[in-house]
Amino acid sequence: MTSLKPYLIRSIYEWIVDNRLTPYLLVDAENPEACLPQDFIEDKKIVLNIRPEAIQGLSLGNEDIQFNARFSGKPMHIVAPIAAVMAIYAKENGKGMVFDADDNEGGDETPPEHRPPTKPVLRVVK
Repeated sequence: MTSLKPYLIRSIYEWIVDNRLTPYLLVDAENPEACLPQDFIEDKKIVLNIRPEAIQGLSLGNEDIQFNARFSGKPMHIVAPIAAVMAIYAKENGKGMVFDADDNEGGDETPPEHRPPTKPVLRVVK
């Protein structure tokens, strides 16, 4: 089953833009597949303004988000893996969605017979 996360990102992005707000993407900058402007990373995270007027060539894919933008006048191609996206929200009112680390699950293509076995857990309920 495919992950729900990229679909949620696309729909929230569309809602933000339709309401003439500014979509911000919070990205985990430690993801090894991310291509981000290093000078703008704070506390191992980066907030990216993905307003249509601020970027070019936006692709909200199932595996990653890509676009071209300028940072301090320097052009750069940005790649933010879906797994690294921590939140998408509107700058003006903070409405959007924050993703848990668990939200990156769901794209697991490993067949059940090849997954490591898990031990049953018993819990006493009073």
